[in-house]
Amino acid sequence: MSPSATVRFAVDPAPDGLAFVQQDLMNTVSAGRPRARDLLADPGEARAWLDQALTRWSRTTGAHMAHIELGHRDVEELRSFRDDLRRAAAHGRDGALPPRHTAAVAMRFGGSGEVRPEPRGTGWRRVAAPALIEVFQAQRAGTWQRLKLCRNDRCETAFFDRSRNNSGVWHDVRVCGNAANLRAYRARQRAVNAP
Repeated sequence: MSPSATVRFAVDPAPDGLAFVQQDLMNTVSAGRPRARDLLADPGEARAWLDQALTRWSRTTGAHMAHIELGHRDVEELRSFRDDLRRAAAHGRDGALPPRHTAAVAMRFGGSGEVRPEPRGTGWRRVAAPALIEVFQAQRAGTWQRLKLCRNDRCETAFFDRSRNNSGVWHDVRVCGNAANLRAYRARQRAVNAP
């Protein structure tokens, strides 16, 4: 099994099922330095990515997810859904995702009486359902606001902020933070030394 999308960017996964959103969906984009390819660029690559991502999600959550077929249109919609998730993580949490990004979820009693959400639908909506379940659960647990995009415009890797006060802005301070701080320092020096 190949590594998750996030492993390409050397980022620790978010906890529990939220890793599916960050590790396996949001970080399928062409991001990082050097730029990694978009794992949802074509249906063949998207299907290979999805099979592995759902296997990891099933293992993490204990929920079973059967193989999902993705056609060209599904891959386009999945990229659009991914982009909306990334915008939601980057620009606050008070705005809703566009209405077209809805997915069916059934609520079912588990063996010990607990109620569990169960993804429904086909194609891209069947992929969106577990992602939205995990976002909803993270919002309820207070961990959604820790899922962020690196502030470095040249990177924009999705990361889970584990800082005590949730103040992290770089996926890796040594890689992106130092470079940004150095650019800012040089710009200030040029402004001071300008005639």
